[in-house]
Amino acid sequence: MLGIETSVEHGILTLHLDGGVRPTLAYPKPDHVPAGYTILNFPVDDIDAAVDALTERGIEILRYDGMPQDERGVMREGGPYIAWFADPAGNVLSVLQER
Repeated sequence: MLGIETSVEHGILTLHLDGGVRPTLAYPKPDHVPAGYTILNFPVDDIDAAVDALTERGIEILRYDGMPQDERGVMREGGPYIAWFADPAGNVLSVLQER
């Protein structure tokens, strides 16, 4: 759903990210329990465009009680602009834009 090319070899998921970066490996874990924090951030140039693209693909932006998120679900206070979403396993990921 994110448009990231992936492959699986020997039970290991490989993410082929744009920009000629080395592939990123994700190892499986039996009895996986999602972390209670963001495990992977995707830097973006335009947070609003990124959030729009995610929601157009059916990805729900997470909202947290007490977080000053706007109508799109973007937090724009206290650091980079950031919006969170979950992968199919329940891990929290984000898109973030440096100010």
